[in-house]
Amino acid sequence: MQLVFRRQAEIELLEAQLWYEDCAPGLSMEFARAVDAALTQAMRMPLAYPRIEDDFRRVMTRKFPYSLICVLDAEQIVIISCFHHSRRPGRWKSTFAH
Repeated sequence: MQLVFRRQAEIELLEAQLWYEDCAPGLSMEFARAVDAALTQAMRMPLAYPRIEDDFRRVMTRKFPYSLICVLDAEQIVIISCFHHSRRPGRWKSTFAH
């Protein structure tokens, strides 16, 4: 399977990394490792993650309050949002247009 990030998800991920680096030097690297571990697991077992709506699935990171919202097809995992858990539920849908 191929991993694909939509532009908005990339932006959200980079903003989160910058925020964590501002909090404490090196914390952004811990966040990046947590995201990488979540993505690695998703690549291994893409169907193991719960559907949250229609074909959208949520891959949670460990230690950090973020989920990666994705959609699967036969060849790709498409990350559509890097979503902080304190944001309004469903807000990620406004960034995604089919």
